[in-house]
Amino acid sequence: MSPETIELERRPFSAVSALVPQGPGCFDGDVDTRWTIGGKPNGGYLLAMVGRAVTWSGPHDHVIAASAHYVRSPEPGPVSISVEALRVGRSASQWRGRMDQDGERCVEALFTTAHIEPDTAPYWDGGAPDRGQASFEECGRIIPQLPDGVTISIMQQVEVRIDPSTAGFTSGQPSGRGELRGWLALPDDEVFSAHSLLYAVDSFPPATLDVESAGWVPTLELTAYVRALPVPGPVQILQRAGLVQARRLDESCFVWDSAGRLVAQGTQLAGIRLG
Repeated sequence: MSPETIELERRPFSAVSALVPQGPGCFDGDVDTRWTIGGKPNGGYLLAMVGRAVTWSGPHDHVIAASAHYVRSPEPGPVSISVEALRVGRSASQWRGRMDQDGERCVEALFTTAHIEPDTAPYWDGGAPDRGQASFEECGRIIPQLPDGVTISIMQQVEVRIDPSTAGFTSGQPSGRGELRGWLALPDDEVFSAHSLLYAVDSFPPATLDVESAGWVPTLELTAYVRALPVPGPVQILQRAGLVQARRLDESCFVWDSAGRLVAQGTQLAGIRLG
């Protein structure tokens, strides 16, 4: 599963999600064409941009919960982001944020922000799934192209590695479990932050590739929880499909840091065509 020629120019996540303040609650951003799938920007990437605007506007450093609805996909290029405080509290605050392009609404999201202490540890984690045993080095990097030939530009920026036990889809032999495991690294080994974890929960290919090949799977709604701040290094990911019905798919994503601590979770509803 060796990648095709990877373009050398890569931009760190902190740069492609950067914002310019334009007044209270208003920001300008630029959706980077490299962080797209078939020309369409990744939903977690867009959520992270809006989340950055929210934490910039309030007293808390971190998004701990977010739920975004994707009204239309923006084109790569300039976007405007506006945020509104719903409630500002001492331990947590609630916000509404939206992304627009050319006067059209693209993303509408709700956020809860707080401050996450760097040394938090689980009190109980018996309900968390097994994260798997394959190391970063044991997993092969995914090819930055869909089976139908659509280029996955974002895969030329980040490093997505798939656990051999769930890589059957790469040779046309999906297991039917609807599950992908592996690792994710940002360009130039940038350390994951609470903002980039909002991208991480939407970073893997759709787990339905382990059922049947499909084209672009657009996210309709994405919910993310940031549970802890990760230690430096790549993060380990489990992407699991639920039900495919009426051209809709639900997926769950779990993200662990390299120390084995669960740092983020996500669920999403997406459109898909199978069969």
